[in-house]
Amino acid sequence: MASKFTSKERRRIVLTSILCIFIIGVSVISSIDNIFKIREKNKEKKELTSQLEALLEEEKILSDDVEKLKNPEYAARYAREKYLYSKSGEKILKID
Repeated sequence: MASKFTSKERRRIVLTSILCIFIIGVSVISSIDNIFKIREKNKEKKELTSQLEALLEEEKILSDDVEKLKNPEYAARYAREKYLYSKSGEKILKID
């Protein structure tokens, strides 16, 4: 027994179906866009994490240098070697 819909009911069913398909389509497109954004943020996170590790290592090296430079003898030797300072009466020969 087939029931026939009136024209108002058919129109209502068609409009409801179109609205549902539109909402589902927008949801799918939004989800796909969010997935791509998440992947991009994960790549950025990996890059920033590696930069952080490099900076922490550099900070450790610099902190060690600061501790060493607190020793006056080391600071004097470092200045003579690095910046070619000399004691009085000392001659500097730079050999590369």
